[in-house]
Amino acid sequence: MNAEIERMLGKYDIKSVDKAIHALKEVSQEVVLQILSQTDFFQHAAFYGGTALRIFSGLNRFSGDMDFSLQSLEPDFSLQKHLPVLEQGLHSFGFTMQAQEKQKQQGAPVQSAFPKGNTRIHLLHIAALPFPYSGVPSNALLSIKVEIDTNPPPGAQYETKFRLLPQPYSVVLYDKPSLFAGKLHALLCRNWKHRGKGRDFYDYVWYLQEHIPVNLEHLQARMHQSGHWDSERSLSLPIVIDLLEQRFTEVDYESVKADVHPFIPNANVLDIWSKEFFIAITKDLLTANA
Repeated sequence: MNAEIERMLGKYDIKSVDKAIHALKEVSQEVVLQILSQTDFFQHAAFYGGTALRIFSGLNRFSGDMDFSLQSLEPDFSLQKHLPVLEQGLHSFGFTMQAQEKQKQQGAPVQSAFPKGNTRIHLLHIAALPFPYSGVPSNALLSIKVEIDTNPPPGAQYETKFRLLPQPYSVVLYDKPSLFAGKLHALLCRNWKHRGKGRDFYDYVWYLQEHIPVNLEHLQARMHQSGHWDSERSLSLPIVIDLLEQRFTEVDYESVKADVHPFIPNANVLDIWSKEFFIAITKDLLTANA
């Protein structure tokens, strides 16, 4: 196992096979970012979503997917040309990789919350050689879904962040208010009805704790693109608060807690979750960009 990878794994408290696989998956995500940064990928795309928040802002929950959005419309963009570089780079760090391109289907299950034809999906099947933890099958595969939105809604703002491991690199990603807009879009518009996706609610609390304002322009653009907002109307913070209050009255909170439980280190923080809790913190803490 590569020395840099061993250093990165050293920060994890690994007490089970499942935790070992989670740790190696998180590390491999950072390796993928470092390799992509050596290409022109981030001249076209920006990193966003839960994994971006975990790596660059310290969100303490596991996120297995890697979400990217092009910075402008490029319907023909493909990750395909970067796959040989990824494969070679991962091998240099002691991994092997196989890539599988998937077609996103309009009738897909609920995990595809906002089906879009202009989305490219790849599954990266990654294995460590040798696997660094005893008890983990030597043929274990770490599957990472890489999703790229080639028709991005306008209004997002970007920033550049730097990391030192596995080697120094930089990444272009959505700034936090724009990330928050994406999360609010998921929270308000995801087609999960009463069940909800617990990770959306968990991340929402994190944004409020960190006093991150929401990029309303980008939220409105996302809602319009997914058919949840009339483009002729202006989306204001009071309207967003009203929409959230309505959403919080519809949720089955036991189902929401069950969804996020496997992804967080301390499930006790979920005990207080309720309609009253979410409505109160929204009224007290939700703000928007000026």
